Amino acid sequence: MDKPAERRLQDRRRAKPSLRKGRLLHVRSGLSAEKTLLVRIGIVIVLLTLVIAVFWFDRDGLRDNLDDHISFPDILYFAMITVTTVGYGDIVPVSHTARLIDAFAVTPIRIFIWFIFLGTAYELVVQRIVEEFRLSRIQKQLQDHIVLCGFGHSGFIAAQETVAKGHPADRVVVIDDSEDRIHLAAEAGFVGLLGDATSEDTLIKACVGKAKAVIVSTGRDDTTILVVLTVRHLSAATKIVASIKQEENIKLANLSGADLVVSPPRIGGYLMADAVETSHATPFLCDLMSAGGKMVLSERRAEADEVGRTMAEITGGMVVQVHSHGRNIPFTERNRYIIQAQDTLLIISPPGDGKIPSPAHPL
Repeated sequence: MDKPAERRLQDRRRAKPSLRKGRLLHVRSGLSAEKTLLVRIGIVIVLLTLVIAVFWFDRDGLRDNLDDHISFPDILYFAMITVTTVGYGDIVPVSHTARLIDAFAVTPIRIFIWFIFLGTAYELVVQRIVEEFRLSRIQKQLQDHIVLCGFGHSGFIAAQETVAKGHPADRVVVIDDSEDRIHLAAEAGFVGLLGDATSEDTLIKACVGKAKAVIVSTGRDDTTILVVLTVRHLSAATKIVASIKQEENIKLANLSGADLVVSPPRIGGYLMADAVETSHATPFLCDLMSAGGKMVLSERRAEADEVGRTMAEITGGMVVQVHSHGRNIPFTERNRYIIQAQDTLLIISPPGDGKIPSPAHPL
């Protein structure tokens, strides 16, 4: 996450404890299960070797009740049964030194090895079962949710605006490969999913097939396009909104399956150019795009009582554009164009003054 967004989340967390925390849908450790297991096996081997070495150098303090002779296989055998606390009594420490070594050197190693065994069993078996149960339970609740791929500065703003526009925070699934960002997303009330957004497995866990929309803002155009391709492969109907920086990559994102491509540099350029010649246009446009502004820009299907009227005759806001059967009807036609059934209206209105969007065509 960019520093400004991260600071805002951390400052808000310090200032006031969150009353509604999000959930971590799936958080992995830094090492894979195979690497974790290999590391712990290596630690156990080192500790067992240390125990064997200690008993071998102090073998005179041990007694074999069978043949009264301590060989290396006897030391290996005694080390194993001592560490595993089996203890058959056929080999026993008889000297004070051997008993002190067993009490103060071998016993802590034995306890540490058992902690490794129990921790590994919990992490690789019990914890995985618990995580799979939590994963399936949360997935059952995900329907018409929003999947946000990338929780950088743009992704953070997109998530905030999505909630401000009325979408529940616990229906926003944030995917990122940074564990810190995922925990920050959960602190902000979202569902955090740690993983690679280009991976089919990760996207399936996020239930992209049942999502209302997928917002892709990874910060890299190549990664964004790959995510778009993967999402479109998994779901032909899910709406995909992609953030693209380079002009030449916009066409590629569209061809990859994005329904709408947003170019922050282009939008920023437009706003800065307007700010040169005007003093109020840029603040108004920014206010218009924000859910917390004095005016809101909304999109909805035409109601039955609006069909047959002109754009200028619509109440509850100003219709600035109509999308009709693949055509965009501009504001200049507001006194001539007659609204038809199934038209989509783009309306500027005060917050709460517009009509409720039709469920058949969500915003």
